[in-house]
Amino acid sequence: MNVLVYLIPASLLLGGLGLAAFYWALKHGQFDDPDGDSQRFLSRDYDDKPKED
Repeated sequence: MNVLVYLIPASLLLGGLGLAAFYWALKHGQFDDPDGDSQRFLSRDYDDKPKED
């Protein structure tokens, strides 16, 4: 039962860190265009060969 004294604050701390990381990613625009990547992946506006300079 004494182990709960350590586990509950540790879990709250880890949950708070995860929530802080999510808000940081949200603030820095990580989730701004979720559909854009899927549309770029499906488009055929690219060549199969790499460009040579």
